[in-house]
Amino acid sequence: MNTIELRKQELENCRPEPTLEPGKVNEFWDGILAEYARKPLEIISVPEVTPYPGMRVDKVSFQSFDETRVNAWHIQPAQAANGEGQLPCIITFPGYTGDRGYPERYASWVLLGYSVLAVDVRGQLGETGNLLPMESGVAKGWITQGLLEKERSYYMAVAMDTVRAAETAAQLPGVDPSRIAITGGSQGGGIALLAGALSSRIAAVAADIPNLCRLDFGVLNSTSSLTEIGAYVRRYPEHLEQVLDTLAYFDIVNLAPRIAAPVLISVGWKDTVCMPESVYAAYNRIESDKQILDYPFSGHEVSEYHHRQKVLFLQKHLGQAER
Repeated sequence: MNTIELRKQELENCRPEPTLEPGKVNEFWDGILAEYARKPLEIISVPEVTPYPGMRVDKVSFQSFDETRVNAWHIQPAQAANGEGQLPCIITFPGYTGDRGYPERYASWVLLGYSVLAVDVRGQLGETGNLLPMESGVAKGWITQGLLEKERSYYMAVAMDTVRAAETAAQLPGVDPSRIAITGGSQGGGIALLAGALSSRIAAVAADIPNLCRLDFGVLNSTSSLTEIGAYVRRYPEHLEQVLDTLAYFDIVNLAPRIAAPVLISVGWKDTVCMPESVYAAYNRIESDKQILDYPFSGHEVSEYHHRQKVLFLQKHLGQAER
């Protein structure tokens, strides 16, 4: 057995114990989801001018966790925007500190005949604000906001933004509500897995180099966004147990058994942000149809090769769009 084969075997056997009992996870999230299911989405859609004749773009916003309105692009192939037929929809979220960008970023999905709902993450670089109350100090960034109270934390707000984005997609004109997938990388990959665990709307999950996996390990070892939580605990070491308790409710290691949709995950073995030991810890607890693609010589990146594999995966599970 060579070194690469040995490393693969080690990762396949990476099965840390969950940090919450399944009953506790399900009781918490079933209550939260039932509460927010009654809240109106109040969707607003306004046509957006684009220089690309092959696509129709609308700027969409919806009411989310609090009073924050989350902004997104709804992008459709121009020939499909006449109200005839229903297309699969790909929901996307950006990586940490990013935004949804220009609509043409999603041209490859439109060329496949899919519609896209490209969503901002609240408070970050996009056009979406963050009205979550700031009742205590935070470390640099966003994710330590409300960290000691999971029901009012930044992670909770993002989780509900994600669930409500899926509900919004299901109500958009031209979208087949039975063929909604979600994809993203890093933060977006973690959000994709979160959506798979919390939303019954999701028919397929393509999570690239995802975060939100084995968060306790990540806080201790990651070199990127989770260092913000490390900085918070360095200042307030007395809050460590409470911080870990909050994180446990958003950790895909604990939420993995809730995922029913087929899943494709990518992982870079040289990734120091979303480390393979964290990604595999979550992947190994997913019980639905799943596949992981290893890139032993890649870091925190998604290659063109992998994007092609993701296209094939989504075509398999969403079917070919009519073009």
